[in-house]
Amino acid sequence: MTQMLQATKPLNLAWMRGWCAAVGLFGMILAGSGFEVTSGPVRILFDVLNGPGELDLNPYMRVSLALLGAVTMGWSLTLMAVIQVANQLEKQVSKRIWIGIAASIVIWYLIDSILSIATGFWLNAVSNTIFSATFLIPVIRSGVLRS
Repeated sequence: MTQMLQATKPLNLAWMRGWCAAVGLFGMILAGSGFEVTSGPVRILFDVLNGPGELDLNPYMRVSLALLGAVTMGWSLTLMAVIQVANQLEKQVSKRIWIGIAASIVIWYLIDSILSIATGFWLNAVSNTIFSATFLIPVIRSGVLRS
């Protein structure tokens, strides 16, 4: 029988579910830009991010944002499934999974934040910092990355 990890405490798993749901919601906002009738939330998002120009939801931007939204929703569901499985495995096995998840968050954070700053959307890098910290801090504190 496998030994459950410290991270399986209901609060921690509930936090991870909530985090994944927030990722999925963000994906839904992006996907909504595919049609004018559902593009209001993405327009609000870009207004808040206060970029260097006006949002032009031309067909190329619509398909790009909508597909990015679909990928983001899929990423949230994949992460939730992996987190649930990792919490049911023995620590040595799950540690490799948690390292992979943490690495994927760090890689996303670095690339997304650097490109956000370079393109004039520095506020997105701030939200990335908060969002990645709300994932990584609980993971690091749970001990799942330690031997």
